[in-house]
Amino acid sequence: MKNSVAAVILAAGKGTRMKSDLPKALMPICGKPMIRHIINTFEGMGIKEIIPVIAPDQEIIAEEVAPYKTAVQEKQLGTGHAVLSAREMLKGFAGKIIVAYGDHPIITGKTFQKVLDKLDDGYAVVFVGFRPEDSLRYGRLKMQGDELVDIIEFKDATDEEKQINFCNSGVVAFNGSKMFELLDGVGNENAAGEYYLTDVVKVARKKGLKSSAIECGTEEVAGANTLEELAALEGYLKKRQGK
Repeated sequence: MKNSVAAVILAAGKGTRMKSDLPKALMPICGKPMIRHIINTFEGMGIKEIIPVIAPDQEIIAEEVAPYKTAVQEKQLGTGHAVLSAREMLKGFAGKIIVAYGDHPIITGKTFQKVLDKLDDGYAVVFVGFRPEDSLRYGRLKMQGDELVDIIEFKDATDEEKQINFCNSGVVAFNGSKMFELLDGVGNENAAGEYYLTDVVKVARKKGLKSSAIECGTEEVAGANTLEELAALEGYLKKRQGK
């Protein structure tokens, strides 16, 4: 399994802001649930180990993604904690692991492959970054050459760091033999008491491991938290399909 790839899809979000009883990952664009677009992309890449992470009351997502088995995040304690929920299902896995989000459905297989391939340059962690016109609400990817040395939330950034326009999409790939070791080093000493996936960069540096980032277009990594954003995603996808 060393040379294989697994995909973890974080899909435990609610659809509250979309005024729907459906979980967010099941909201449709172009006639099918957002999470189905992501699964189809991974399948098109030949990835066979696909693990959606869901909340305890989201059996409806488990039914949608079958025959893939789901991991359950018993408590919503942050993105790092969500990935840890897949630990048992990835026990002994030593290939590459890509972590994506159930509400970011139009990222291409080409971009996912690019971030996976970057691991071959000796990095333990590789994030996907982008350069939005309005970067105010995004975490900044602080680079030194080709190395990602930190991810800084906007609210924590210095005036100088706020000038960085290379932002975090959230999508990340790991050397699978290192992923859980790094996640185990992430703490929750923050105002929300959550385990943030972005903190793996600091943990990796402490362990003498390197991180990096690749860049993709802003539209491609767009997510959907509202009905307006969902409509925008559908527009992006139709444009890509030439419709």
